[in-house]
Amino acid sequence: MRNIFTNIQQNNIMKVYINSDDTREIAQNTQEKLIEISNDLEIEVVNNINDADIIISIGGDGTFLKSSKISTGKPIVGINTGTLGYLTEVLPKNIKKALQDILDGNYEIEERMMLEGELIKSNGDILKIPESLNEIAISKNAFGIIRFDAIVNGKLINSYTADGMLVCTPTGSTAYNFSCGGPIADPTVHIMTLTPIAPHTILNRSVILSDDSIVELKITELREDTTSYVLYDGKPIELFCGDVVRIKKSDKITKIIKLDNKSFIDDIHENIN
Repeated sequence: MRNIFTNIQQNNIMKVYINSDDTREIAQNTQEKLIEISNDLEIEVVNNINDADIIISIGGDGTFLKSSKISTGKPIVGINTGTLGYLTEVLPKNIKKALQDILDGNYEIEERMMLEGELIKSNGDILKIPESLNEIAISKNAFGIIRFDAIVNGKLINSYTADGMLVCTPTGSTAYNFSCGGPIADPTVHIMTLTPIAPHTILNRSVILSDDSIVELKITELREDTTSYVLYDGKPIELFCGDVVRIKKSDKITKIIKLDNKSFIDDIHENIN
């Protein structure tokens, strides 16, 4: 296994930045425990993310997604105080061992692809959609349905009447995509998956694409009282008829610190069963 932290090699000091779920008491208590253990191991907790060697995310997968957006290429390790924890593998009781393993170089780095996009308004204005580790999607409020065209590399796949569409990464395959009946993918493969949400069409299955595909979702009709959104890892931007959401693989990646030998299959077995 490899040690990527040059300042550890030079100064024997590791610097960590903590991103914690400040809405839950268990996460706050875990952060206090982490800081105490870091002091014991002579690990420096920094307030400026640019000074850090790694990011420690405390919470569930939602907090980890937020950490991925601010990571700027720095490796992330997740401490799980949430529920499923596909992305957060360290339990609070194992914090000291996890930190010592990182100090000793006993870890691997997994590089996960991300998506990015742009919203092309009907008047020609273009809004950037930030990088997303799980998915970029279009969805709606509780009323009505959306009609939209799904276009890949300039070619129409299908015109959908549905509640929305997910464009997800392999990492995102176990998130909203899984709830919508989409396929589970090994998180290290290089693909994009299109999964319709409650479609009213014959083509109601997911479509798996190469990671160099460019996907466009064009809103063609919104029924009365229907409000539509583009969601990037759950964050909304409102859509209107004629808008186009263009999605592609991002040049940015998320680096995840893996501390055990569990495989993708082990994760599925533990979390789904």
